[in-house]
Amino acid sequence: MKTITVNLKERSYNILVGKGIAQNIGAIIRRLKLGNSAYIITNAGIKRRYGTSLRKSLLKARLEVKFKLIPDTEESKSLKTAYSVIEDLTSFDRNKHIFIVALGGGVVGDLAGFVASVYKRGIAYVQVPTTLLAQVDSAIGGKTAVDLREAKNLVGAFYQPRLVASDVRMLASLPLKQIRAGLAEVIKYGIISDAALFTYIEKKYKKILSANLEALEFIVSRCSNIKAKIVERDEKEARGIRTVLNFGHTLGHAIEAAGGYKGYNHGEAVALGMLLSCDISERMRLSGTGAAKRIENLIRKVGLPVKISKVSFKRIIKAHYRDKKFIGARNRFVLLRGIGRTKIVEDVPLAVIKETLAARM
Repeated sequence: MKTITVNLKERSYNILVGKGIAQNIGAIIRRLKLGNSAYIITNAGIKRRYGTSLRKSLLKARLEVKFKLIPDTEESKSLKTAYSVIEDLTSFDRNKHIFIVALGGGVVGDLAGFVASVYKRGIAYVQVPTTLLAQVDSAIGGKTAVDLREAKNLVGAFYQPRLVASDVRMLASLPLKQIRAGLAEVIKYGIISDAALFTYIEKKYKKILSANLEALEFIVSRCSNIKAKIVERDEKEARGIRTVLNFGHTLGHAIEAAGGYKGYNHGEAVALGMLLSCDISERMRLSGTGAAKRIENLIRKVGLPVKISKVSFKRIIKAHYRDKKFIGARNRFVLLRGIGRTKIVEDVPLAVIKETLAARM
């Protein structure tokens, strides 16, 4: 098991990465002294697969357990669902010292973190991510949020977990579509920060797609470490350092929103967003064709989309104005300089965005 610490003074916490961590999660949580009652937010499918073993581990550690099931859909990441969870949480929380466990992927993690941040002005929560995307990205860093119809993550808070426990054995049962979605974020980390990681994915992508545990543990550890160091330097994205994590997300989120969160999943949309960012970088002469071509080749090899077909041009343009990274009327993009190097650019001309988008459709 590898331990990566996110150093944020009194808000510091560990990311545990390894095989079989979930079997001992009760004892691990008990040592943190978060409370005596675990309120586990998950969906029915995840509960069927992991609920019994998690309950046993928590009960063995003398912790009370309650499961709260939410639908397994992006639409669960909403104010409506958050309100329903809070009402149920309030009924359960009588004469208890309660904490939340997020057992699931990005939707569960974001929703659970948001509920933890607002309930009683903040209670402890633990992330137990069960998807590759959540283990390498969304479970780390304390960004919690729910979506509005207009755009993703418009209502939320920075609220750090007390622990992230990434058991890569949980990834072995994932559908190929979900592994591909998570791999989009792994590719992102190689592009923005780690050329060696990018090369590793180029060489080992078949092992990753087949859920080889050693390959998965390597990429989850590498990405977790990269994100931990970025979050330490810029926890609330106030210094512009953390913004680099949004590579591919400005237009990626717009693609998701334009399709009503049903056209492309998050990883697929981010893959398309990264390609669009590469295309914009070339049009603005920030990068040559070599790096962009390597990125497109890798995205195509792992089975992620390279052309946009499920959502309309007009809807994407409209949705991109809702991006949180806008500064007033000025957009802000993370663009490509080379593998492992990016540049944050404000005020990318709308004409360039439209030309680039049209060329990918």
